[in-house]
Amino acid sequence: MKVFGICASPRNDTTYYALSEALSHLENHDFETEIFTCRGKDLKPCMHCDYCLENKKCIIQDDMAEVYENLLNSDGIILATPVQSGSVSANMSIIMDRTRALEAVDYNILRGKIGMSIAVGGDRTGGQDFAHLSNITYFMIHGIIPVSGGPFGSNLGASFWSRDSLDEMKRDTYGMESLKRTLKEFENFLNKYI
Repeated sequence: MKVFGICASPRNDTTYYALSEALSHLENHDFETEIFTCRGKDLKPCMHCDYCLENKKCIIQDDMAEVYENLLNSDGIILATPVQSGSVSANMSIIMDRTRALEAVDYNILRGKIGMSIAVGGDRTGGQDFAHLSNITYFMIHGIIPVSGGPFGSNLGASFWSRDSLDEMKRDTYGMESLKRTLKEFENFLNKYI
């Protein structure tokens, strides 16, 4: 099975580290993984022009083509975002909005895949839950089954407190535990439903 991870950070620091840890764990459990990082990519916002509805493709030609291909070819999707202004990053918002073009091709094109959320905030309560809810809403809109780590410490997904430092984030044992719990459920769902 293939898992596609999206790192929506413009810097590839703490969020990239969290996602890389998740994908490395999955590779050790015989999953094929692919990562897309937004750093340095050409990602333009959706114009909501409805071109995709009539032409079955997005009018914008940029690095979203790589995202589209990997979304289609994956069984599981991990959205990893830094918390910005209390929610997902601008890059994640672009990817979410632009996915609309896939449903213009086939309304059920992503239905039944398994989704997982990672949120990294500079503060312990810096908006990670709101970022998770945005990711979960994205999953639900597209028919992707969202999973969490359960009701004991990772209710919505894997939440990290970076204190705006990779070294500090690596010391966030609570965040790493939330990642482990969420990955366990993610794997269970993939193995059961895919």
